[in-house]
Amino acid sequence: MNNIKTILCAAWTLVLVSTGTVLMADSSNFAGPYIGISGLSAGIEAKGDSRDGDGDTNDRVQFGKTTFAAGIEGGYALPIGGMFLLDVGASYLSGEAKINHELDSSDATNHSKSVSFAADDFVTLYIAPTVALSETSSVYLKWGYSEADISITGDVTTPADLRGETMAIGTRTVLDSGIFIKTEAGYTEYNGISAHGKGAASSGAISTTTAYSAEPGIAYGSVSLGFRF
Repeated sequence: MNNIKTILCAAWTLVLVSTGTVLMADSSNFAGPYIGISGLSAGIEAKGDSRDGDGDTNDRVQFGKTTFAAGIEGGYALPIGGMFLLDVGASYLSGEAKINHELDSSDATNHSKSVSFAADDFVTLYIAPTVALSETSSVYLKWGYSEADISITGDVTTPADLRGETMAIGTRTVLDSGIFIKTEAGYTEYNGISAHGKGAASSGAISTTTAYSAEPGIAYGSVSLGFRF
């Protein structure tokens, strides 16, 4: 995520430098509470592996998938001076991202055991410093704390829910009626997933000495339509 942060900070610096030439920008046009609905296209990636009790790597997984999700958001944009605002809000996305992990081990008790990790109910709490570029257009840099629920399929323990941080840059255009359109591009990096076999007495049993781990992340682009009160 460090490369993403560098790119976003560089873009934000360019925006701040360019504001010296902006005329007639007024932060009050963007201030106040708002709600919106959003559509999101996301590229989900996860690097992971499984290890046996001796610490040997049995299988490595690098997962990539594109998915779509819909959500809602709401917040409040507080004006700070003539051109600047601090936007504080929250968003919720409904959709499922699944990581399928097929264990391929020489251990007969663990051969070809399938495990799936699924994440859904994505929630982000965010702050977004914003610069008004004109009477109707603004640009912002977002930082957020993100969480998602996680569930598993297979004979393994359930890991803790996902937690991570989101960095994004976006634009917001507000019409005289209060209707606005937001576009945003960003990346969410979550904490690692870890689990181990439960050794259940069944044909799908996975040894308790077999451990799984993965490091998921989501790069996304979204468009939101909403209303500023």
